[in-house]
Amino acid sequence: MERKEIRRYIFIAALAVAVIVISQNFYVFTKFLSLVLGALKPIITGLMIAYIFNIIMNFFEKHYFPKNDSKFAALTRRPVCLAGAFAITIAVIILIMYIVVPEIASAFGVLYDEIPPAFTKSKDFITGKLKEYPDIQQQISSLEFDWAKIAEKATKLLTSGVAGILSSAMGIIGGLTSAVTNLVLGIIFAVYFLLRKDKLFRDGNRLRRVWFSDEFNRKTSHVFHTANDTFRSFFVGQFVEAIILGTLCFIGMKLLKLPYAAMSGTLVGVTAFIPIVGAFIGAGISAFIILTVDPMKALIFIIFLIILQQFEGNIIYPKVVGGSVGLPSIWTLAAVTIGGGLFGIFGMILGVPLTATLYKLSFNALEAREAQEGIAPPDEDKPVKPPKQQKPARSGQKNAKKK
Repeated sequence: MERKEIRRYIFIAALAVAVIVISQNFYVFTKFLSLVLGALKPIITGLMIAYIFNIIMNFFEKHYFPKNDSKFAALTRRPVCLAGAFAITIAVIILIMYIVVPEIASAFGVLYDEIPPAFTKSKDFITGKLKEYPDIQQQISSLEFDWAKIAEKATKLLTSGVAGILSSAMGIIGGLTSAVTNLVLGIIFAVYFLLRKDKLFRDGNRLRRVWFSDEFNRKTSHVFHTANDTFRSFFVGQFVEAIILGTLCFIGMKLLKLPYAAMSGTLVGVTAFIPIVGAFIGAGISAFIILTVDPMKALIFIIFLIILQQFEGNIIYPKVVGGSVGLPSIWTLAAVTIGGGLFGIFGMILGVPLTATLYKLSFNALEAREAQEGIAPPDEDKPVKPPKQQKPARSGQKNAKKK
């Protein structure tokens, strides 16, 4: 037997043994896997942050003295562009918080002032309509809405379960501390990855050439390039689409003279990063806040945003995001649904480019197989017609032909 065949049989045997061992100790395996993933979480977070910031940093690197080949420009290009990417991101986050947070606080202040009078008006309206039912009318009239009593009851509820509240508070504080720690470590790893990305790529390619065959490296390079192009196109397109949608929402609300135009446009634009359903989340929050001012204006806002969503979904999204990703609408919906069900918001965001990558790879493999087999791909513009069935010849015609 050749050495290549021996390696293949050894790999198959080792894989079979690993599957048997894992199936017999599945609980221990899942615990070990969760422990490993928990330890690798800062590195994974750093890789995700580095990938996003690399898109912004590449844009700055293309415009940072592009025709200057001096040593100073070469040494300062990477740190300056990285600092510019982080500065832009921090400025955008601060701007969003500056626009959204005060408006939400103001809306909740309006809610605090408007709920008791609204409750009183609703109670008077209901009691006026229930004159034929004095018992129900008396019970409704006895209801009162008092913030002081509500606060007193909430305080009693909290103080009655101090142990549970403390344990919950400690759990929340522990989870928040862990998340902040992972984020800080992830940012540190991301900065290192971005500053040393050229050397890391070179070392990775050297290891691939040493340990794997040329055919395997060619296939993996094709997979990585396809995934990189798809994810990059998706993030850039989603960012542009979110800006366009938020701007159109702000302009439309200003023309319709609706309140909280800046906050609503910002919320709709930020939540539009979640494909398909994101803008509806921002619209729901905005409509609830506008409701504190005028219910009719909230209804106008909902109608306006439904029209805007139709325009965005049928014209903007296919041109900006759909064309760059190359994924049909039904698969986009499936990716958002399955990804959201498995991994929440991050699953919704990453499900679309991941599905688009698998979609492109599968069709590339199909086209390569068709070319190998000599099968011509069907023309999608022309409908497939069934072959014509020949009619059986009549007996008279047969006899004539024989004669």
